[in-house]
Amino acid sequence: MNKIEQFSLLLYVFAFAIFAGYQVISKVPQLLHTPLMAFTNAISGISLVASLIIAGEGRSLTSSILGMVAVTAAMINVVGGFLITDRMLKMFRKKDKAKP
Repeated sequence: MNKIEQFSLLLYVFAFAIFAGYQVISKVPQLLHTPLMAFTNAISGISLVASLIIAGEGRSLTSSILGMVAVTAAMINVVGGFLITDRMLKMFRKKDKAKP
């Protein structure tokens, strides 16, 4: 398989993953959204560890740069996901009534 065929196959898989991911996420009921977010935050944490390993290996400049980009994207995803999950959980807490 030459490089053009390999690239087109990878592009096809990437496009299919985007389509399938959108279809799955758009059909999630609101009740399951918070547990699903917590689970995806855990997966993002795993990808953060893997990207740290790739960035720290130092095989080549390209792999280090791509690893750094992956670390940055995973950190944004993890922090943003936890902030959104925390904000959603605050919506379900009971409000304290003002004491006279």
